[in-house]
Amino acid sequence: MQDHLRRCHPDKTKKDLKYFQTLKDKFQKRPTLDRMFASTSQRNDYGLRTSYNISLLIAKSGKPHTIGEKLILPAVEEILKTVLHKPASDSIKRIPLSNNTVERHTLLN
Repeated sequence: MQDHLRRCHPDKTKKDLKYFQTLKDKFQKRPTLDRMFASTSQRNDYGLRTSYNISLLIAKSGKPHTIGEKLILPAVEEILKTVLHKPASDSIKRIPLSNNTVERHTLLN
């Protein structure tokens, strides 16, 4: 390794161990495609699954699907803010309950 360092990276031969540890940490924490797509798809999947389950509950109740956007999402937002003390905007955005989305749910089943 030292020979490689001298031949290929002569400007770094005088660096101390801390420099290389920091370099390694930065390398391991960098965003990769796998990490970006895994976390995004998982988050989107939870939102879509929640949207589907809520749409199913609304359909079983016989209420118009607009109740999802008008009542259920605001109620969930209030629960997240009041009980869990979490900002609800990010979570609520992942649960699509618009007319087009609910219509697509019914077409898929």
